[in-house]
Amino acid sequence: MIRWCIQYLETKKSGEGIIASDSDELEGRFPAGDYNLSTNALTYGAYRSASQLASELGKPDTARIYLQKAADLQNAMERYFGANVQGFDTYQYFDGNDKLRSWICLPLTMGIFTRKEATIQALLSPYLWTENGILTEAGSETFWDRSTLYAFRGLFNSGATEQLMPYLSYYSARRLLGDHVPYPVEAWPEGNQRHLAAESGLYCRVITEGMFGITPIGLNKFELLPRLPEHWDFMTLKNVKAFNKQFDIEVTRRGANIHVRISSPGGLVLERILTKDTPVEVELR
Repeated sequence: MIRWCIQYLETKKSGEGIIASDSDELEGRFPAGDYNLSTNALTYGAYRSASQLASELGKPDTARIYLQKAADLQNAMERYFGANVQGFDTYQYFDGNDKLRSWICLPLTMGIFTRKEATIQALLSPYLWTENGILTEAGSETFWDRSTLYAFRGLFNSGATEQLMPYLSYYSARRLLGDHVPYPVEAWPEGNQRHLAAESGLYCRVITEGMFGITPIGLNKFELLPRLPEHWDFMTLKNVKAFNKQFDIEVTRRGANIHVRISSPGGLVLERILTKDTPVEVELR
C-alpha cells in the first residue's frame, strides 16, 4: 500500500517536481491553488518515513530511491514555494499567494530548516499570532488549533526553544484555565471552538516529538534531541510505551551540558551527555 501511494503521488508530479492536489488539509476552506505547500511537505515526510521503513524491512535499494525522491522534492519545494511574503523570506502557500499562512510551519515539522529564521518570525508576528494562537491566514479571523500545535512542534524541532516557551506557556494556560477548557479546540468561527480529540493528540506531540525530540527511525529505534528550556533543570517522560517497549526518559542539566538517561524495566538503555543540536540514536532491544 505504501508503494502504491508513492506511485500515485508520482503521477501527480509536475514538470517542476512538485505534487499537485485538488485540495489541502483545510478541504477548500481557504485558497490552495493547484500545488500547495501542505501536500508537498507531507509528501516529503512520507518519502523519508517510507525510506526508513524500507531499510528496516531489508530493502536498501528501495530505501535509497525514496530518500532521493525526498531530496529532489525538497529542492523543488524551495524553488517553487520559497518566496518573500509580507516582508518575510518564508514560503508562499501556493503560486501567487501574497498572504502569510499558518501552514508555512510544516517544513519545520518535517526537518526542513532552509528558511527557518524568517518562518519563525512570520509565525510569531502580529500578522499570524493572536490571543487564540496562529491565524489560518493573515488578515482573517479564523484559527485552527492544529496549525498552532504543528507550529509549536516545528519551532521546537528547529531549536527555537526560548522564543517559543512564552507562547507555549500562554497557550497552555489559556486552554487549561481560560474560557474554553480543558482541551485544544478544533476551529473558530467554524464549529464554535468545539473539542476534537486529534487536537489534544497534537498537543501531546508538541511535548514528545517537539520538546523531547523523539523521532522514530525504525521499528525499535528512534532519534532523541531534547530541547530543555534554559530556566528548567530537568524534564522527564515516564512509562512511555512505544516500539513494543516501555521506558523512561530523563533529561537533566549539568552545567553547560544536557545529560540524558533512558531506562526500562530491564535496566539502563542509554546514558549520554548530548552534543548541542545533535540527536542521539536509541535502539531498544
